[in-house]
Amino acid sequence: MKHIPNLFTILNLVFGCLAIIVVLQSGIGLITTPDGVQMMNMPEQIFMASLYIGLAAVIDFLDGFVARLMKAASPMGKQLDSLADVVSFGVAPAMIIYQFLRLSVAREADGLDASFVWLLPALLLPCAAAWRLARFNLDDTQTYHFKGVPVPAVGLLVASFPLIFWNSTAEAVTGVFLNKWVWYAIVLLLSWLMVSNMPLLSLKFKDYSFRNNMAKWILIILAIILIALFKWSAVPLIFIAYILLSLPLKKKIAS
Repeated sequence: MKHIPNLFTILNLVFGCLAIIVVLQSGIGLITTPDGVQMMNMPEQIFMASLYIGLAAVIDFLDGFVARLMKAASPMGKQLDSLADVVSFGVAPAMIIYQFLRLSVAREADGLDASFVWLLPALLLPCAAAWRLARFNLDDTQTYHFKGVPVPAVGLLVASFPLIFWNSTAEAVTGVFLNKWVWYAIVLLLSWLMVSNMPLLSLKFKDYSFRNNMAKWILIILAIILIALFKWSAVPLIFIAYILLSLPLKKKIAS
């Protein structure tokens, strides 16, 4: 019975591996129509990666919930959870960014012959995720707030990008997602947010009163509204709101 939460964690890892498989099999790139026009090609398999990362996030929540419910939390479970999170929310999202970088570079002049080096910055994300999780495992103070953005939050943010890209018809949005410099900036920003010491909200509740959990309830209510209005495009907005609502924590902790 004590290993049931660990089985949930293993399922998290399985979903992360499945996300990586479908991303690498997607064949993302450029296609040429019979009249010689080059068009973007993003087969639907890559959206399965977003689905698998989302399922991994659900399981990641449930394994902790089940461990507390069954009073089966253990040091092994904590380590196993972090190992699974590196794959599901570090490596798998990095592969999504890798494929977007491939597409961005391929659109440029002589892009199909561009060096592999242009794609390597995507690997910074799982490195930062591993660093963040290793530090978290050694720090017992991160219960009701985090130091640095949680790795699953970053994974879910990146997982939303293919869905936003596919469902958008605006050229401005397409242009952003097909600009390699934008991706380099995203990788650097997200990696820095993970390894930083910035205090950020944890959604764990000591109690459910609005007064003691104002920022958390505001974030939840805002997330529901944004999802209803913007669907997949709400995810980056929720991520930004999460950062902004966490800023007062710095003053509170300092005092």
